[in-house]
Amino acid sequence: MAVAGSALKKWEKVREFALGLPGAAEDFPWGETVVKVNKKVFVFLGVTDGSHPLGVTVKLKDETTHAHAMTFPGAEPAGYGLGKAGWVSVPLAGTGSPRADLVCDWVEESYRAVAPKRLTAELDAR
Repeated sequence: MAVAGSALKKWEKVREFALGLPGAAEDFPWGETVVKVNKKVFVFLGVTDGSHPLGVTVKLKDETTHAHAMTFPGAEPAGYGLGKAGWVSVPLAGTGSPRADLVCDWVEESYRAVAPKRLTAELDAR
């Protein structure tokens, strides 16, 4: 059970980080938690009801970052054809799962990939 608790703490930290980005807003399409900017999703956070393992899906356009994310156990290109556009799904639980600060870096990269320039400029000014 400790693994689930640490994964949930990691999930909460990542969610809080995502919601702190300029213009970010939480939404719940399909019963999943997502965070959007300018009506575009930049991180899929899934569900926390235990029906699916905790994880995140982010858009990583940088090839090095994308390749690094894919090295984590259980990481895979996102479904529904999103993988072709650079979206990666990464589990937050289990041995060898990425640290929360690394996942937050990926969330920021994903945000920058979809956010309008004025909001990324606001983020850079912080």
